[in-house]
Amino acid sequence: MQRLNTIKAKIEKFEKLEEQLEDTKVYYELSKEEGESGLINEVVEGISKLQEGIEKLGIETLLSGKYDAHNAILTLHPGAGGTEAQDWAEMLYRMYYRWAEREGYEVEILDTLPGEEAGLKSVTMLIKGPYAYGYLKAEKGVHRLVRISPFDASGRRHTSFVALEVIPEITEDTFVEIDPKDLKIDTYRSGGAGGQHVNKTDSAVRITHLPTGIVVQCQNERSQISNRDTAMKILQSKLVEVKLKEQEKELAQIKGVQQEIGWGSQIRSYVFHPYSMAKDHRTNMEKGNVQSVMDGEITDFIQEYLKQQAQG
Repeated sequence: MQRLNTIKAKIEKFEKLEEQLEDTKVYYELSKEEGESGLINEVVEGISKLQEGIEKLGIETLLSGKYDAHNAILTLHPGAGGTEAQDWAEMLYRMYYRWAEREGYEVEILDTLPGEEAGLKSVTMLIKGPYAYGYLKAEKGVHRLVRISPFDASGRRHTSFVALEVIPEITEDTFVEIDPKDLKIDTYRSGGAGGQHVNKTDSAVRITHLPTGIVVQCQNERSQISNRDTAMKILQSKLVEVKLKEQEKELAQIKGVQQEIGWGSQIRSYVFHPYSMAKDHRTNMEKGNVQSVMDGEITDFIQEYLKQQAQG
């Protein structure tokens, strides 16, 4: 069903582009016949929307990975630096939330752990919509911030790092078999905001997968059962990601190519001081307005990375 819905969505987008093309042609012919300069603006706007739509559909055509059409689970992990790094994690959380809204995706917060003073110690969010994972896998890696810290009374410049983990949400037909004996399940009281019910009951759930050492947790739902179900969903996705990495390593050995698997170094820098710039170190794409990037304008970075990957 998911594959069928994905194909239907592609057809609908193609048909919409055809309609936009016909409308733009009509405006162009009318502007020539009637000499109305006002219609030229409609033609220019139509061409711009067509270019944007064609490029986006072209990128989606390149997203042919097994899980590219799936929803995406994002987890942000601050590096060393305490409050400064945790604040950077919250800034990135807002950036991806705003990007998802711009692209028409739905966002569900699965787990959050607030910092003591500000920011987030960790956050896990589910981005729902066609090709969410296909696009957001381009954001996996370490993100670097350079700015004058609002938490430094001396006004010094600080550099902070946050790692973004991106995995596909796994549907039932792609589940990995999990032996209940391999699970250690702990319950505890929620540490974040959630009202009297959350704070007075052991509704939060932490699951440890003993063979791999993977630990997942959820505390945002009101009931322990709901938190357990959500944590199991995240665990399933993480185990599939482990499986994918093992396949990538095997393929790399067969090809004789040394591939970087895991976090690696920073993929992008966001500089607020001494100048304003966001730069992707993989593609060398730069944007001078770093604030617009923080407001969710990262599609250009994503598309450029995916295009370069497709070109080898």
